Amino acid sequence: MTSVRTSAPPHTAGAVESTARRGRLAADLRAVRVLWQREVIRFARNRLRVAMSVIMPMMFLLVFGTGLNAAVPAEQDAFRDFRAFFFPGVLLMAVQAPAMAAGASIVWDRQAGFLRQLLVAPVRRPPLLIGTCLGGATAGLGYAVPVLCLGGLVGVPYRPELMLVLVELALIAFAFTSLGVLVAVCAKRPETFQIVIGLCMMPLLFLSGAVFPASGLPGWLGTVVRVNPLTYAVDALRRTLPGQGVSGLGERAAGPQWWGWTPPVAAEISCVAVLAVAALSVATYRFSRSE
Repeated sequence: MTSVRTSAPPHTAGAVESTARRGRLAADLRAVRVLWQREVIRFARNRLRVAMSVIMPMMFLLVFGTGLNAAVPAEQDAFRDFRAFFFPGVLLMAVQAPAMAAGASIVWDRQAGFLRQLLVAPVRRPPLLIGTCLGGATAGLGYAVPVLCLGGLVGVPYRPELMLVLVELALIAFAFTSLGVLVAVCAKRPETFQIVIGLCMMPLLFLSGAVFPASGLPGWLGTVVRVNPLTYAVDALRRTLPGQGVSGLGERAAGPQWWGWTPPVAAEISCVAVLAVAALSVATYRFSRSE
């Protein structure tokens, strides 16, 4: 009596495993696309928020920048136009708020029960955060584009180099979104999220060289500015923006230095990329072990 073979041939088992792997990858990519699309739809439908996100940075630029520019004597050529120096910080402000909104959406989804439905979906958890971060970064870039188009008001010429600025803004928006998602994964309540974001983001922004030069600062202040990752984001934008007007403080607008060495733009962008990857990795680790 012949025995019946119950195990599949090795090549058949490998084909089944490969098919299952492709199926999981397709499900993960579909989850990333859906969550990215969800954040983009939120951005496109909230026209009032889009308008306010453009008005608020421009208020800082035209009111705050013009006021400080008028306070400096005209004969000081080193301070030709403070608004031109402040413009990269305004771009950072335009990117920050909508990117952080992606983290806030996770907190509210947890309160509404939508997050629990996502967790029981037949997809892995890391793609859920990746899709949210990509959607938040896309929304942040969408908010920054109208502000960048108004750069001619402060002497920024419209040249092809602005495409490099858009790439940098996209990376900065992704870093902001990753930080917001990290806080959202750790914070269980909307009130906690708002408090932590307020305590962290505003000091990081004002200590990034957006308002005052990052070089030549005394003592502890200079150290804090140099270790702030957003300092290198602002300096990279300032050095990439075309035109001489963006260095409105002359030599006093020099970027952060370490023992007399000024990091190149590529190194500064790498710091932002490391921040984004680190924040997303920690958020993914915490999210994978959440309920």
